[in-house]
Amino acid sequence: MNIREILERNPVIPAIKNKENLKEAIDSNSEIIFVIMSNLINIDEIVSELKQKGKIVFVHIDMVDGLSNSSYGIEYLINRTKFDGIITTKHNIVSFANKNKIPVIQRFFILDSFSFKNTVLHIRENKPSAVEILPGVMPKVIKRICNLVNVPVITGGLIDDKEDVINALMAGAEGVSTTKSELWKI
Repeated sequence: MNIREILERNPVIPAIKNKENLKEAIDSNSEIIFVIMSNLINIDEIVSELKQKGKIVFVHIDMVDGLSNSSYGIEYLINRTKFDGIITTKHNIVSFANKNKIPVIQRFFILDSFSFKNTVLHIRENKPSAVEILPGVMPKVIKRICNLVNVPVITGGLIDDKEDVINALMAGAEGVSTTKSELWKI
């Protein structure tokens, strides 16, 4: 799976956080979906429904309620679901995913110059398949990160309208994840 090629075809990524978003995500033209909130009871069903419709599914494992953020948690999900990749903020999970050849998107929250510097350092050390930078409404910061790292950059968080999507993509992001279903059709 080449994440960069998928993002070229699908720059706006539906990010679902409840069952209500699921149907809209299934009906969207996007071939990639981020499951950003779920629990141990419904994750298998959510991933299964998306996979039946031919979607590429990335699960934010830090946000699977009831799941431990350890390698055992990922192994549990691997055995229970057929997801295509994971999203995480945890460095140890990125390392585990890389060792097991699981595509991994590492999420970073940029709050200040210190977190910016650490983000670039961790991207270079961890070598995730792609990164997601939050909040996604910082074109200047997005551009700087895109110039410093050699992995696909996705943005998300606080994406409210088409202008936010366009600004992030023009800053160099290759994808924008959003829970706003009206933006999934852009």
